[in-house]
Amino acid sequence: MGNAGGSSQKELGHGNEQPDPAATIRNGKEILLQAFNWESHKHDWWRNLEQKVPDIAKSGFTSAWLPPPTHSFSPEGYLPQNLYSLNSSYGSENLLKALLNKVKTYKIRAMADIVINHRVGTTQGHGGMYNRYDGIPLSWDEHAVTGCTGGKGNKSTGDNFHGVPNIDHTQEFVRKDIKNWLRWLRNTVGFQDFRFDFARGYSPQYVKEYIEGAKPIFSIGEHWDSCNYKGTHLEYNQGISHRQRIINWIDSAGQLSAAFDFTTKGILQQAVKGELWRLRDPHGKPPGVMGWWPSRAVTFLDNHDTGSTQAHWPFPSDHIMEGYAYILTHPGIPSVFYDHFYDWGSLYHNQIVKLIDIRRNEGISSRSAINWRGIWSPSGMEWTLATSGNRYAVWKK
Repeated sequence: MGNAGGSSQKELGHGNEQPDPAATIRNGKEILLQAFNWESHKHDWWRNLEQKVPDIAKSGFTSAWLPPPTHSFSPEGYLPQNLYSLNSSYGSENLLKALLNKVKTYKIRAMADIVINHRVGTTQGHGGMYNRYDGIPLSWDEHAVTGCTGGKGNKSTGDNFHGVPNIDHTQEFVRKDIKNWLRWLRNTVGFQDFRFDFARGYSPQYVKEYIEGAKPIFSIGEHWDSCNYKGTHLEYNQGISHRQRIINWIDSAGQLSAAFDFTTKGILQQAVKGELWRLRDPHGKPPGVMGWWPSRAVTFLDNHDTGSTQAHWPFPSDHIMEGYAYILTHPGIPSVFYDHFYDWGSLYHNQIVKLIDIRRNEGISSRSAINWRGIWSPSGMEWTLATSGNRYAVWKK
């Protein structure tokens, strides 16, 4: 199995992962909740979440991923402008701090959505574009914006996010300011974990620098690109290309960050439609990042982009519980989407909680081994049915 770029392929269950300073990654028992969707800004969100914190904790989640906490040109938070303002469409600074205090009280970690690939300017500058940041903290000029998106900086070190100024991370003053801001989020505001938005947009070496500078407990990168298709047919083997690109990103980020396992998502949502053979790669391993480097693979079914009202690449809605039965009983770090947990009714909520309970009680972690048995149904008194639902069942010994 090829491994581009000279990185070392990580094998499941071989114990060859490099020691990591983050005890959380070594622990391997993380269970995440994405605690928002694309429409959350319309619903007094910080106050809404504060009411749900006891249930989030009781359900077994270790970290709650919150939407971008700072002022943004767009209400969803993904066109940031004044990074030091905590008044957003999700609620006021006071409401956010009240939420963070309650989250901490219930021993859940709050994850900040870090949007540092692009930033909307306040003032027209070079070329008549809004690529200056006058009148607000981090008052950068056009040299903070990449030359390929209308600024005076260097060429982007990743893919461009079109339509807004992209930040030039090669500039030392930019990186210094970003690290100070991340330290502020971490040490003053109270976020403990980071999720790096649009991580394809800048070199992962800067993610490494930012993690080392701010020292979050746990980090995830969103390295999302397309799986390989022949026409509309998903190719069987995504290993030598799609998941390898995610592996390379993790390696280049100093192995300090996990990454969303988009490969597993793409394959799983096809497999549940009657193509379960896809769940073993040509070497007999799980076919996503989970199969190569499970302690860095954050598995999920949907997020605010793929699902919700955007629905760019949604998991088939009539197979949602099959999907959760898979990711919550397998290695990797599972993430549950707010919509499925809270908006789809108590039946889904309770079934997901039952799967989380099984994961915790049976000691399943990000590094757990998988033993394939082919077509299998339990036999013998040692097996008991742990939980079941529409098109899935989980047995335990």
